Amino acid sequence: MRHQVMVSRLKLQYCKVIIATSMVWFLIDAALLMYYTDCTTNSSNCAISTKETPSGGRDAAQKRDNHKSNPGILQRLLPKWNSPPKGPGEMGKPVIIPKDKESKSKEMFKINQFNLMASEMISVNRTLPDVRMEGCKRKVYPSVEDLPTTSVIIVFHNEAWTTLLRTVHSIINRSPRKLVKEIILVDDASERDFLGKKLEDYVAQLSTPVHVKRMGKRSGLIRARLKGANAAKGQVLTFLDAHCECITGWLEPLLTEIHKDRSTVVCPIIDVISDETFEYITGSDMTWGGFNWKLNFRWYPVPQREMTRRGGDRSLPTRSPTMAGGLFSIDRDYFYKLGSYDKGMDIWGGENLEMSFRIWMCGGTLLIVTCSHVGHVFRKATPYTFPGGTGHIINHNNARLAEVWLDTWKDFYYKINPGVRNTPMGDISERKKLREKLQCKSFRWYLQNIYPESQMPLDYFSLGEIKNKETSQCLDTMGRKTGEKVGMVGCHGMGGNQIFSYTKSLAFRSDDVCLDVSAINGPVKLYQCHGLGGNQQWRYDKKTLEIRHTNSNQCLDKTTSQDRTAPSIGKCTGSSSQKWLLSDMKWNKSF
Repeated sequence: MRHQVMVSRLKLQYCKVIIATSMVWFLIDAALLMYYTDCTTNSSNCAISTKETPSGGRDAAQKRDNHKSNPGILQRLLPKWNSPPKGPGEMGKPVIIPKDKESKSKEMFKINQFNLMASEMISVNRTLPDVRMEGCKRKVYPSVEDLPTTSVIIVFHNEAWTTLLRTVHSIINRSPRKLVKEIILVDDASERDFLGKKLEDYVAQLSTPVHVKRMGKRSGLIRARLKGANAAKGQVLTFLDAHCECITGWLEPLLTEIHKDRSTVVCPIIDVISDETFEYITGSDMTWGGFNWKLNFRWYPVPQREMTRRGGDRSLPTRSPTMAGGLFSIDRDYFYKLGSYDKGMDIWGGENLEMSFRIWMCGGTLLIVTCSHVGHVFRKATPYTFPGGTGHIINHNNARLAEVWLDTWKDFYYKINPGVRNTPMGDISERKKLREKLQCKSFRWYLQNIYPESQMPLDYFSLGEIKNKETSQCLDTMGRKTGEKVGMVGCHGMGGNQIFSYTKSLAFRSDDVCLDVSAINGPVKLYQCHGLGGNQQWRYDKKTLEIRHTNSNQCLDKTTSQDRTAPSIGKCTGSSSQKWLLSDMKWNKSF
């Protein structure tokens, strides 16, 4: 009996071994079958080399990336079996150009003002690290059924094939399919053959609808974006530049804020993609948008009051005074209700500040959503030319926004750029009517409530030259940076570097730098304005015409034989060399 039981058990074990072995061979056969099925489906891709040369970049990259965009059955079922990609630029790593190709790389750089050779070595489907802060990764957003859909609008002119498609693929690969209604590529009269039918054929095969619209003639960013917006079917318009890369989780945080309030306009943190190596460099969540007297957009540190408002939680959106303008999302209906873009502006420049002022002053909110990251290739120079020159176009646009939105603070812009007054700005009556219709607040309200840290002071006593009565010379920043001495040269009456504002906080400031003295007998230097008085506080006596430094109790004086290029400071003597004339005094007020 015992013998029979042992035989039965042995037979059972043998059966288990045979069944297990059969299952293993079955799985191997299934894996091989699926592999060859993938190769049959994508026969041209099974033998594609991942080592592509820049000269064959576009065609070879297209074949390889089509394969990556359309994974086979095995890849879909067993994605973790795939080894991490190790090609050039993967995971945002910098691309190193071989020594023997550096010369050619420099020549190619001139085409788009970025390292085109490096870009063509990188897959248009390249992987990127998840650079979001941990607090963002833990956030739970509304379901895709509840969030609004978006149309992503990208304007391009003679853009490189790889950077344009890398933008498109990053949107598709890192966005929930239900949220992206479409991608609209607006061609602003490109002249390169590969951006014609070849581009249309390529995007027609992608999983997300991608439409190519043509401007016909060179019209510029503003009008091209309006064409894209007019064709959009999504509930939200998302504008991106043609050389961006979106990070995992970039879209949901933006749409969530608009879902909460349709009058909210949102921007991602703009990370840096190196124009030299295409390395992906995480941007700071501790900066926000501002502007200077010349109406140039600038990044400045987020002030403590905004950190306090958010309770120290950096994963919460930042209320930003202005936006860079290249990358943002806005409810489509609100975009048109707010006045879309100023159609009287040309090409690009100033439209971002104009829209920023309009958003805040007309009842909206502008946020930098710190849980959303999009990379952008920042170029040191533009590869494009514009009719009339870049300066003329920007002056035209800035004059329009100054006249419509800045109220009396437009004087800061005109005085530091006196030539702008003669620039034709076109008819602005419709934009002024829009401001009235929307019942927008004053620029003073904007400075008080949205941007009290602005380089334009809320209240000031004078805005003009600081002229020495004895020598008839004027203080001049000479375009110098913070920490350098202020200059003193002949008055030229042309504004610019000789324009200073004497503010209610008793500081003499020119744009973002103030006169500062930290030692007895000087020197008088330029330092970043801090608004705290101290070394930057001065008292002007309208009777004696003295400018007295509060902390040191010394008076500003003319140049000396030791330094003929800078003002001096010393004991107040009442001499004529210590008398100063401030032009354009605003208030009849004694100090």
